[in-house]
Amino acid sequence: MAGNILAYVDHFKGRPLQASWEVVSAARKLAAEPDGRVTALIFGPEAEKMAQASIHYGADEALICEDASLADYRPEPIAALISKIGKEHQPDAIFFTTSTRGRELAAMVAIDLDSGVLPDVINIENQGGKLVATRPIYAGKLLAKVECRSKPQLLTLRVRAFGKPVEDSSRSGKVTKVATALGETQLATKVVDYATVEGRVSLGDAAIIVSGGRGTSNNLTLTPPAEITPPSFGSKAATPPIGKP
Repeated sequence: MAGNILAYVDHFKGRPLQASWEVVSAARKLAAEPDGRVTALIFGPEAEKMAQASIHYGADEALICEDASLADYRPEPIAALISKIGKEHQPDAIFFTTSTRGRELAAMVAIDLDSGVLPDVINIENQGGKLVATRPIYAGKLLAKVECRSKPQLLTLRVRAFGKPVEDSSRSGKVTKVATALGETQLATKVVDYATVEGRVSLGDAAIIVSGGRGTSNNLTLTPPAEITPPSFGSKAATPPIGKP
């Protein structure tokens, strides 16, 4: 059973993803046995502040690094540091979010630690002491139960698949600072600038998404109605079907 789990806290410049707390909480539930232990990995600005939050969400301790080389997201120094900690702590599993960054880091760390990755996991079970993960395949048409026979087992957990994490401010734990694995002179990339887009809502943060569209609008053989007046809530009036004259 995965009694020793590392949980990577994904964030952008000190703003953690809600999914990161889901990862920590899921690790806590899996390591609920007496000797189970969850260690949060937090690198970059505001790491110490986020470390306390990770403990409230279920981590027993947090390893942090606020080196200047980690101020911006670059996969090389972060993956190298996770791999270094993985070799030192010999965990049973390492959890990431199923995000662009989480997938990238999990793949790089798996190569460093000579292990495998189970991506987009929606459930985790203990079957006879083995960690068995459930993940969708064939665009979600089927669900497969899989396991990684090498250790540490690396998993990326799907957002919102493990329920809303519950924060317990009474929890306490140790916060330890660690040294970075790669210095600035050893890195081949540098973040020059960010292009920000204002006024957009993050669908990844939404609990419920309601969408609608004009699925037949590109069919040139159909004639759309001259005018559509959407009904008000509670009205019995119906909007004419798109594409029907």
